[in-house]
Amino acid sequence: MKDVRPSPDALLKAARRERRGRLKIFLGAAPGVGKTFEMLREGAELLRTGTDVVAGVIETHGRSETEGLTAPFEILPRARIPHGGHVLTEFDLDAMLARAPQVALIDEFAHTNAPGSRHPKRWQDIEELREAGIDVLSTLNVQHVESLNDVVAGFTRVRVRETVPDAVLDDAEIEVVDLPPDELIERLRAGKVYIPAEATRALGHFFSKSNLSALRELALRRAAQTVDRHLLDHVASLGESGTWAAGERVVVAVGDQPGSDALIRSAKRLADALHANWTAVVIETPRTAALSVPARARMAATLDLAAALGAAIVTVPARTVLEGLVAQIREARATAVVIGKSRRSWWFELRHGSVVDRLVRGLDDVAVHVVPLSTPGELPREVATAAAGPMFARGSIAGLGFVAATTVLARLLLPLVGADAIDLLYLLPVIATATLYGLRSSLVAGLSAALTYNFFFLPPLYTLTIADPHNVVTLAVFVIVAVVGSQLAGRVRNEANIGARTATENAALAAFGQRLAAVSDETGTATATCEEIAALLGVSTVLIARREGRHVVVAAAPDPVELGPIDTAAADWTFDRGEVAGRASGTLAASEWQFHPLKTALGVLGVLGIARDAGSDPVAADKHVLFATLLGQAALAHERLQLEQQARDVSALQQRDALRATLLSSIGHDLKTPLTAVVAAADELAMAHGASPATAMLKGEARRLRRVFDDLVEMTRIEAGALVVKREATDLTDAVAAAARDLRAELARHRLVLAVPPTLPLVEADPRMLHHVLINLLGNAAKFAPAGTDILIEGRRTPYELILGIHDRGPGLPPGQEAQLFDRFTRVDGDDRSGGTGLGLAIVRGFADAMGLNVSAANRDDGGSSFFLSWPNTLIRRSTSE
Repeated sequence: MKDVRPSPDALLKAARRERRGRLKIFLGAAPGVGKTFEMLREGAELLRTGTDVVAGVIETHGRSETEGLTAPFEILPRARIPHGGHVLTEFDLDAMLARAPQVALIDEFAHTNAPGSRHPKRWQDIEELREAGIDVLSTLNVQHVESLNDVVAGFTRVRVRETVPDAVLDDAEIEVVDLPPDELIERLRAGKVYIPAEATRALGHFFSKSNLSALRELALRRAAQTVDRHLLDHVASLGESGTWAAGERVVVAVGDQPGSDALIRSAKRLADALHANWTAVVIETPRTAALSVPARARMAATLDLAAALGAAIVTVPARTVLEGLVAQIREARATAVVIGKSRRSWWFELRHGSVVDRLVRGLDDVAVHVVPLSTPGELPREVATAAAGPMFARGSIAGLGFVAATTVLARLLLPLVGADAIDLLYLLPVIATATLYGLRSSLVAGLSAALTYNFFFLPPLYTLTIADPHNVVTLAVFVIVAVVGSQLAGRVRNEANIGARTATENAALAAFGQRLAAVSDETGTATATCEEIAALLGVSTVLIARREGRHVVVAAAPDPVELGPIDTAAADWTFDRGEVAGRASGTLAASEWQFHPLKTALGVLGVLGIARDAGSDPVAADKHVLFATLLGQAALAHERLQLEQQARDVSALQQRDALRATLLSSIGHDLKTPLTAVVAAADELAMAHGASPATAMLKGEARRLRRVFDDLVEMTRIEAGALVVKREATDLTDAVAAAARDLRAELARHRLVLAVPPTLPLVEADPRMLHHVLINLLGNAAKFAPAGTDILIEGRRTPYELILGIHDRGPGLPPGQEAQLFDRFTRVDGDDRSGGTGLGLAIVRGFADAMGLNVSAANRDDGGSSFFLSWPNTLIRRSTSE
């Protein structure tokens, strides 16, 4: 049995995995299957064994059975990130790195972080934790897997924007949290996944039984693929042979025979039937270099079809087709091979043998599927035609010249070495011709060398008569040496050419990577991409970006280029779909250009167009792998630029916010003391000279101005993340009464209606923050409601939350701007007359977020506006009656 050595790549991957923290993902088909529950359960088991486990993010979604499992864990406070006038909370990566537990629990692997976070995606935070040696348990729904995004959108009609690269999952341990569709639907109807209104809508759309069944199959299949990949890596690192068929893997051998498109379609059908990944492999042999132009075009078309149908493309250099194909089958651990067999003459198979027959005999543990190619093979005639002609003529003339030169040299050496040694000299021109020009020319040189030796050096001299039988042997030896030498020399030459080309491509890739690393702007990166790809592939290139909905040509080689309407439409298609379009593709093939997307985790960042002057296929068959590698490097370079720009923008935003916070803090604190003195002086004036309209106005405006500067101070504390929440059981009846008492002067012109039942349960809240929230909401209602109208404060309990509403009869809210009211410095029309700063509602949002409450606004059906504070069940103290 052939000795199989451990794979260096597999060993390096295993070594890297040992250095990093372990990642385990609990994969589910849909929300509600119990991923977070299983993650917490496993974390609790680790705690019981003495493992240091810390929870970074746990999303219980109000499910009591899940909340009960969080009690044993240390839960890190979330980072507070100011954004858009309010504070967002996210996983605190730095706190987890500083805490450095053995295991971190981080829910929702595909989550998109708030702007201003170190990484745009939570999975990138987790990767940094793993680099620090921390094991991570996380959760993921299958619709968030990047490669399955289009598949899921196809049958659910819902396209998920938060996706995770497949490469991250390939390095993780996956545990499928499975639940039959009927049971998940029952959980949904019971309100264990969404509230009833949302559950009814979900049952009619995403959570249909057919969708859940399909998602369940995808989750199981994706987990099986990861297990299969881990198995292959493991056996490769051990150097073990065999297919290890934990999963099906199909390899199809692509040649230049006519009818190969039927071979590709057969392989696609087989891969679909087996639910297997499949690879189209091209074997580069010395014979490949002699292929004619039509044969190369057929091979390129076949590879394009395979790529369009979802195959991975691999090019393998080898001495023979059989050797390269077997090596790829062993490396891929394939379980099935699809190969075509065209009709060949018995004379051809006698001379060249049958790859199919030898493959069947040599593969004991692999299924070989032979597809008959209906069109007779034309390749031998094409190769012979390509090899004939000028090359043969030049080689023959050169061989005759070598023989003539050898004859002159032999005549000069004859007195010194004698006739017996001269025959060996005539091997030199034969071997030289075989090395430089191949078999046919070397046969001419061998025949002429034998005849020349016979004519000039064997008696009878100067005749072609062969008097001695030994001379017949000499002639035969020359012919044999010519044949064997030309075969060996040609093989070495072609292998050297293949090796030189591979080395050249690797050097070009390295140079391309270095050039991309040296530029730090979009134009430089685009120019490097276009110039390098144009030089390596011999094509015209153009790189297009989309800015404000318009196409912008960032770079081209050669420059400039003109794109017609069809070209623009093809580029649009590639931008929108992330698919190849244009020349030699299935979409808008009339375009002169073929467009490829620069796809990254951030989306399609640009489109690269390539074209040939002759209008032929832009990428030759033997350049597909090189082009794919160049395209991937270009995409990564553009992604790096995007991330660097985002980091610069975040840094500038943070500096601006810090400066604004400093100014607000300075103004608020510096003016607070003078305002306090003004209020005190107004009170003394009223006491000394009696109440008057002017004194009352002075006191009212001074208090209002003091509240403005209090708002500035509180806003500064919110943006600085300096809020410390001290929750305690709070009676809403008392909280509302205290706020109304402090605003009795402002509320004096209105009828205050309290509808907060004393039977409402206590809620968890910070009393000081809640008081400030109520003061701002009531003050806002008093400011905008006409004098003499009602202001209603209403409290009510629902099965899922407790809601406190404040309703007025003011002018209402601008339609469509209810959410924007809580942004900083947002003021509605007419706010100027009331002296608003636009900070009051922003502070309401900031304090509500800090306490874990929800705040919203809406227009009343019968006129006026309503503001709502809601406490989820987790912040409601249950009474004994509940």
